Amino acid sequence: MTSPIVEARADEPDAKSPAAPPRSPFERFGLTGRGLAIANWMSVAAAVYVLITAVNVIGSGFKIATGDQADALFSFATNPIVALMIGVVATALTQSSSTTTSVTVGLVAGGLPLEIAVPIIMGANIGTTLTNTLVSLGMVRDKEQFRRGFAAATVHDFFNLLAVVIFLPLEMMFGLLQRTATALADATAGAEAGVLNAIFGGLGTVVKTATRPLSNLIEEGLSFLPAVWHGIVMIVVAIALILLVINFIGKQLKILMVGRAKDVLHIAIGRGPLAGIGSGALITVMVQSSSTSTALVVPLAGSGAFTLKQIYPFTLGANIGTTVTALIAAFAFDGPEATAALTAALVHFFFNVFSTVLIFGLPFLRLIPVRGATWLAARSAERKVYAFAWSLGVFVVIPLVLIFATTAF
Repeated sequence: MTSPIVEARADEPDAKSPAAPPRSPFERFGLTGRGLAIANWMSVAAAVYVLITAVNVIGSGFKIATGDQADALFSFATNPIVALMIGVVATALTQSSSTTTSVTVGLVAGGLPLEIAVPIIMGANIGTTLTNTLVSLGMVRDKEQFRRGFAAATVHDFFNLLAVVIFLPLEMMFGLLQRTATALADATAGAEAGVLNAIFGGLGTVVKTATRPLSNLIEEGLSFLPAVWHGIVMIVVAIALILLVINFIGKQLKILMVGRAKDVLHIAIGRGPLAGIGSGALITVMVQSSSTSTALVVPLAGSGAFTLKQIYPFTLGANIGTTVTALIAAFAFDGPEATAALTAALVHFFFNVFSTVLIFGLPFLRLIPVRGATWLAARSAERKVYAFAWSLGVFVVIPLVLIFATTAF
C-alpha cells in the first residue's frame, strides 16, 4: 500500500515541480562543493559572533541610557498584560521570536527587571505563530487545502495562547518560571556553582573577550552623542544587527540543513507524539528558525500528507527548539550579568517545556488547541474574512488596544 506521504505528493501538482533550493551568496564568487560549504559555515559562525556582540551592546546601551533608572523607564510595562502585548507586537512586527528574546536577554543583563521580561518572553511565543498563519494564507484559493493548512497553523496559535492563559497567572502569583530559571542559572553560572560556574564563567569570559573589540567599536563610535541618546542609539543599532544576522543565519542554515531537516521530518512525524516533539525541536535547532520549521510542515498539512494531530506535536517541539537562540545570546556576558542573562533565556526554555508537559500531557487540555484550530479553520474555509480577522485581531489590533487601555487608565 502506498504511504500517505507518497499519495499526497502524487496528488499535489506542486509536488512534481518543487521550488528551486535557496542559493548561497558565495556562489557569485565561483565557489562550489566543499569550498562553498566551508564558506557557508564560516559565515554562520561570523553571524553568531555578531549576534552575541549585538546582545552585549544592548546591555551596555541600556545601562548608559537608563543609569540606575531601568525600573522607572519601564514602569509603563510593570502591568504584565502590557509587557505581554509588547512581546506579541514586537515579534509580530519583526517576524522573529529569536530577535525579541535575544533583545530581552540583553535588556535583562542591562538592568531590566525579570518581572517585566517574563511576560515579554511569553508574548514573543504568541507573536511568532503569526508566521504559520501567513504561510497558510498562501493556500486560500483551494478550500480544502486551506482548511487543513489553516488548522495546522492555528493549532500553534491556540496552544501558545492557552499556555499564556495558564502560566501567566501562575507566574504572577508564585513566580514559577522566574524561580525555576533563577535556581538553574545560579546552579550553573552563579557564584555558588563551583565547577559548573568555572566552566560557564570561563566560557562567558572567553566569548566576552572575543566580542569586546566589535562591541567597543560600536560604543566608542557613537560616544559623540549625549549620554541618553548614546545608549538609545546603541540599542537601535544592536537591534538592527540582530534582525539582520538572525535573518542571515536562517537563510544560510536553510541552504545547509533544510534537506536534512526534511529527512528528519518525514522520518519522525507520524511515529508518535514524542517523535513529533523531538523532530520539531531538532529541526528548529538545525535551521535556527521556527518560521522555517513551520514553512516545511504547514504546506504538507494542507496537501494532506500529514494530519493535524501529527503536526500538533511538531509545533510544540519547534517552540522548544527556538529557545536555543536566547541561550546562545546569554553567553554575551560574564559575571553577575551572565547569571541575569541566562536566567532570562531559561525562562523562555522552561515556559515552553512546562507548557508542553502540562498541556500535551493532560488529555482534557491537549484537545483544546486541536478543537479550536479545527473550528476556526472550518469557518475560515467557508468565509475567508474569519482568517483575516483572526490574523489581524490576535496579533495587531487586540495587543495595541490592550496596551493603550491599560496605560491610559
